[in-house]
Amino acid sequence: MTPRVSLALVLHNHQPVGNFGWVFEEVWEKAYLPMIAALERHPSVRVGLHYTGPLLDWLTAEKPDTIERIAALASRKQVELLGGGWYEPILAALTVADRHGQLVRMADEIERRFGQRPRGAWLAERVWEPSLAFDLAQAGYEYTIVDDNHLRNAAIPDERMWGTYIVDDQGRKLTVFATEQGLRYTIPWRPVPETIEHLQRHVTEDGRLLGTMGDDGEKFGAWPETFEHCWGRMGWVETFFEALERESGWLRTVQPATWLDSEPPLGRVAIPTSSYVEMTEWALPPDDALVFHRVLAEARERHDPSAAYLRGGTWRAFQSRYREINDLHKQMLRVSAKVRTMPPGEQRERALDHLYRGQSNDVYWHGLFGGVYLADLRVAALAELIAAEDLADGGRIPTELADHDLDGLDEVLLGGPGQSLLVDLAEGAGVGAWDLLATRVPLMSVMRRRPEATHVQLTAAAGATTIATAPAAPASMPGDPVGPTSPHAALVVKESGLERLLTYDRHERRGGLVRLLGTGESEAMGPEELALDRFVECADTVDAPFDVVELSDDRLVARRHATLVTAGERVPVTITKGLLLGGERLTPSLEAWVEIHAPEAPPTRVELDIEWPFNMLGGGGNPQAWYSVPVAPGGPEGRSQHDGRGDARGVERSRFGNDHLGVEVTASLTPAGRVTWYPIETVSSSEGGFERIYQGSSLHLRWPVTLGEGVARVAVCFEIHQTHDRGAIAG
Repeated sequence: MTPRVSLALVLHNHQPVGNFGWVFEEVWEKAYLPMIAALERHPSVRVGLHYTGPLLDWLTAEKPDTIERIAALASRKQVELLGGGWYEPILAALTVADRHGQLVRMADEIERRFGQRPRGAWLAERVWEPSLAFDLAQAGYEYTIVDDNHLRNAAIPDERMWGTYIVDDQGRKLTVFATEQGLRYTIPWRPVPETIEHLQRHVTEDGRLLGTMGDDGEKFGAWPETFEHCWGRMGWVETFFEALERESGWLRTVQPATWLDSEPPLGRVAIPTSSYVEMTEWALPPDDALVFHRVLAEARERHDPSAAYLRGGTWRAFQSRYREINDLHKQMLRVSAKVRTMPPGEQRERALDHLYRGQSNDVYWHGLFGGVYLADLRVAALAELIAAEDLADGGRIPTELADHDLDGLDEVLLGGPGQSLLVDLAEGAGVGAWDLLATRVPLMSVMRRRPEATHVQLTAAAGATTIATAPAAPASMPGDPVGPTSPHAALVVKESGLERLLTYDRHERRGGLVRLLGTGESEAMGPEELALDRFVECADTVDAPFDVVELSDDRLVARRHATLVTAGERVPVTITKGLLLGGERLTPSLEAWVEIHAPEAPPTRVELDIEWPFNMLGGGGNPQAWYSVPVAPGGPEGRSQHDGRGDARGVERSRFGNDHLGVEVTASLTPAGRVTWYPIETVSSSEGGFERIYQGSSLHLRWPVTLGEGVARVAVCFEIHQTHDRGAIAG
């Protein structure tokens, strides 16, 4: 009998909820369509394909012929279609009911569209927790695909990864396939002969070994430099498929389900909470991530067996690292609980679909690909959750004092006509979320500027415009790479001078935070100085706890007894903040006021600065997103884009909005004050390189006040006008 080995190729194709239509089109043209055509040209090459719900919906609407071609490949059993969560959620992030709902919906949709019910489930970002064995099996799935890192964490040596294993939970079993490291390193980054040679080294007389390679379909043409490599002059995929056909005497391509039916597992395994190794690195705090990266690289370089036991963080750590991710996640859980109590019917199904769309995984973490820093995707996910909660609550979110973010301390969810606010009492009574129900706009979805491990690379490469470093090839595959550099190993800077944007915020980005600043310093502070966040605060008011004084359906009054530092003395000062919701669904209003009382202070002149961060998708000089502020007291208004800067004094009224979103906000100040604004921009890495990302605009409302002479009071009233009600549109 000829010695042989088998290869299971599985390609995962995904576009997130909220991504731009032109991105779908471009990736379809560069990666998805060429791969389908290649499979049609090579009918003996068998693979598994996974398309997520958002991508399948787009293909159905925009490229129905592509759906027909996929169906034809499936009907002739050349392609096995995998399922998973319909909107590609991190299953571990969801309730048990939502896990089941997403998994079953995907299976139903695949069966309806392609005539075959999936037996395997793609695991989003390979985020594994042991309980998922039960969830996947309970939903009717027989197997999933994990990473080599998962089995390594379960003490499986590399040479024993050529096959399948059984995991179980609560009496239900599941088969796991693991992507083999050598295949992942070579496909499609190395010359085709190296992949073939690597497979040939694993042939056996009985042919019982299986190499699995499950990875993103986008890397076959859509990642930087990969189109020419995969489909152009280099023709890597065509060469690879020809080699598979040529070597079919000893090398067999199989679908996972076929292997499942014909070959027994290698044994049972207990896989701990895991993901691919890069994700576990990204989940760590920046300093720890740098140490982990260095230690792991050094251990691998010297072939140290202890490398198998080096572990980073877990996916859930993103909720600890990023307040914004935790707030998003807990809002999703809050909405899920409400939707599950709705009576059966059309409204509940609409709400469920919005909920599931809001669970799309891409903004529930941050790493090289995507992440919470992508403002468009973040806003899209929140818009879906707003829509689901709006349906579940019948158009008005109830006010509730509860521990909404599960940090052990209560927050206030303040509901009013057409809007809701989440106020974190423990951190300055700041508004962490301000959601408009009619237009589904999360006004305060703004990211804090914080250190990231990748920023060390950027500062080291300061002044560079394009830098690329080749990945270190595995020891078993010597030679110089001839293909594109993997994004995991490349350093590309899209714009020179990005290191100058690496300013980090001392506090979370919440609305209505009160600062007391010395007038001498603050008088000279314009948008550039405020943006640097290096000014001295005279009182402990920004992230300190406030107590509830009054709470009703649409009104919150909170108070803090703080300490003011003036002339080297520490004197008590009382800060009282009020929020009052009003208006109607399309025209909601928010009145916010602050009173300061420091009876023991000598007459002291300070500036009262109240910050309101807003995100209306104004990045890239978007002309649809604007500020309109009088250029001089009583003078005409001048327009400024949201990612611009401005400063105006003696302002009684200013306006801002986004015409495309259909939202206009008028802010009326009492008394007239100084208005300063600047863009909040972060620097993140992606498969395309380091880039600036607009996160929102910080609007500072500023008044000079005198303490020690009675109660100082300022107020702002935000009146919102929306041009349409998305909730009135079915679906």
